[in-house]
Amino acid sequence: MWFLLAFIAVPLIEIGLFIQVGGAIGLWPTLGIVILTAIVGTMMLRGQGLAALANLQNSFRTLNDPTVHLAHGAMIIFAGALLLTPGFFTDAVGFSLLIPPVRTAIIKFAKSRITFVNAQTQHPHGQEPAANQTIDGEFTEVSPAPGDSKWTKH
Repeated sequence: MWFLLAFIAVPLIEIGLFIQVGGAIGLWPTLGIVILTAIVGTMMLRGQGLAALANLQNSFRTLNDPTVHLAHGAMIIFAGALLLTPGFFTDAVGFSLLIPPVRTAIIKFAKSRITFVNAQTQHPHGQEPAANQTIDGEFTEVSPAPGDSKWTKH
């Protein structure tokens, strides 16, 4: 539902801003601003993207948790997509995502809304498996059909 709302609202906001800005400063200056923000955004994106990649590699090298660096990298990529999309609203959101404290605040907010579960200790329906529990079952061996991939054969 939120994606549908975004796909409807963002183009309407962009059209309204293009009309307002174009009416105030004219067509060519408006187009120049759009092109200039794409160029400046791309240059900023390159620098921050390389820094995020270096931080991610460093976290792997030192065996630290890479999730924060991955989140920063994902937001930088999203910022780049927004900056390459023509429009003033998408440029404003894209440039704001290139500000590290903004990304950190978004990550903090997301962490507060996400529950992490350890897959090794979480069991279906909250039931703990009994020690040395045996589960009876039947099986039938199936031979692969002609033409099946060798990769799927066990």
